[in-house]
Amino acid sequence: MLSKSEKETIGLGEALGKKLQKGMCIVLKGDLAGGKTTFTKGIGKALNIKEVINSPTFTILKIYEGDLKLFHIDAYRLEGNEYDLGLDEYLDEGVMVVEWPEYYKDYLPKEYLEISFKYVDDETREITFNPVGEKYKELC
Repeated sequence: MLSKSEKETIGLGEALGKKLQKGMCIVLKGDLAGGKTTFTKGIGKALNIKEVINSPTFTILKIYEGDLKLFHIDAYRLEGNEYDLGLDEYLDEGVMVVEWPEYYKDYLPKEYLEISFKYVDDETREITFNPVGEKYKELC
């Protein structure tokens, strides 16, 4: 699917966010400036989060309070880290969104929704949904 603007990407995130339930994990893959954090802003909007959502690149994890807690993880700085940081424990408390999951793949839950973002031009992104597990197939 193509998103032709930041507003459309936020709208797609919001549409997905309205369907999320406690314990769900969304992993976002793509290049820098691909739309991952913009999409997460839409999820936050659907969860009625009032705080500004931005990338947790330097903190690794940001927690937002809304209708469900949103655990926003940026695993980019975990490349080469062999330690389980216990981030999966947050699934019991809300929804987890993981950017750069390839750097934390050994510790992801068995089922999740993978969303890939491909930069097309300054406004356009190609977004692909890849559900891993039955509940995520139903979600899509």
